[in-house]
Formats: sequence, structure tokens, C-alpha cells
Amino acid sequence: MSQVATALVPWESLIMEDNAPEETAADKPREYTIDELAAHTAIPSRTIRFYQSKGALPKPEKRGRVGIYTEMHVERLALIGQLQDRGLRIRAIRDLMQRVDAGELSIEEWLGLQDQLSASWGDETPQLYDAKQLADLLGASRPGLVSDLVRMGLLERRGDSYLAGRPGLLQTLLKMDAAGIELAVAHQAVVLAEKHTGRLASEITEHFLRYAGDGFGGGASPTELQQAFDAARPLTQAVVRAVFAGEMERVLRELAESGRLTRVAR
Repeated sequence: MSQVATALVPWESLIMEDNAPEETAADKPREYTIDELAAHTAIPSRTIRFYQSKGALPKPEKRGRVGIYTEMHVERLALIGQLQDRGLRIRAIRDLMQRVDAGELSIEEWLGLQDQLSASWGDETPQLYDAKQLADLLGASRPGLVSDLVRMGLLERRGDSYLAGRPGLLQTLLKMDAAGIELAVAHQAVVLAEKHTGRLASEITEHFLRYAGDGFGGGASPTELQQAFDAARPLTQAVVRAVFAGEMERVLRELAESGRLTRVAR
């Protein structure tokens, strides 16, 4: 019996080996050629190569003359698309991906910062006026006022209604027009304000970035920068209002002292 049992041992081992779980195709990480990757992601192969040339997408593993892509490339392509939808240029995406890959920041932190920076600094919400609402807003207006407002970009026609992107500004200009400041003159003041405050906003932002991590934002992590910009939002607006008010007082005082008003007044 012992001889028979001994003879069976190798056969039993063989059965056990045959029954051992084998790695199936589903268990293996999926791999793609560039054409397969393009078909899977619906992104043209020339676009994939462009992302690689700009450093936003890691290059594939080379097996002979064939490049092999993995699920990591699929995920990265999806992320690149999301970042482009947020308005990022490919160079900015490359720089962001390099920092993420180096472990310097997390994509979640950066997206939170980007959302915070993209938030509105004003409290105006676009408003859609139907014909009656617009008539109530304009009151006994002069003929052609609506077309003037559309031409100036203060109203946008939407079917039988009109959309005001900045309803507060629209109402302010209408009040100026009612007070004797012609709409065209008041609107040109807005254009001047946008021109100079746009430059001011850029210079203030560059000033803060120059001191990021050393005088602005603590350690300059995305979270710390987000907190710093969040705090700067109302304070910067208050500073600009105070400085502008002071400058207007100075300019108008100098205007009064110069005697120019006596030559203009009729």
C-alpha cells in the first residue's frame, strides 16, 4: 500500500498544479497601441502625439518600434481634457502635471485653488428681462434706448427677452442718464474704468505672486494661497475704493482751483 501511495504523490501534485489559478487576460493591465488608445478615448492620435511633444502626456513604453500605452495614459488624457475645459493652456497643464508627478502638490488642492481664483469678485448675477420687465426698468425712455444698450453690450437679445450680464451696472448707467449724463458719455467712463482697472488688477495680482510664500500665503501651498486670495478679495476692493475716492477728491479739487469749470459752464 505504501508503494502505491508513494506512486500517487507525483500524480496528485500534477493535479494540484493543473488546478492552480492562472492569470487571465482580464487580470492583466490593459495595454494599447496609439491607434487603440485613440479609439478608446476618442482623442485623435495626432492630438495624443501633440500632448506628448509638449510634455503633458508621458511617452509610451517602447517594444521594438511599437509604443505601448496603459490605463495611466487613459486617465491622464481624461485629466488633460478636464483642465482644458477649465481654460488651461497646454503649457500650464504640463507644468501642473510635472509638479503633481513630483509629489509637490495634489491635483485636488490645485483644482480647489483654481476654483477659488475663478470665483466672482462681484455680487451681480445675470438677469433676463422679458418685455414687460424691461419696459418697467426703462420707464418712459427715449426711442432707440434699447438698441443703444444692446450696441454697448449692456443688453443681449435672447428671443423676445433681453439678458443683462451686469444688471447693477445697467441700472447705474440708466440713473446717470436720467440725471442728465448722456448714456454714451456715462458708458465711455465705464470703458475708461475697465481699461485702467484691468491694468491695475494685473499689477496687483503680479505683486501678490511675487511675494507668494514670503509675505503672501505663508508656505505658498495651494491651500495657503487659496486662503490668502480669499482674504485679499474684500480687502483689496476696500483699498481700491478708498484710493480711488481719494484720487477723485484730489483731481476734482485741482479742477475747481484751476478755474477750468468757469470756462466750461454755460
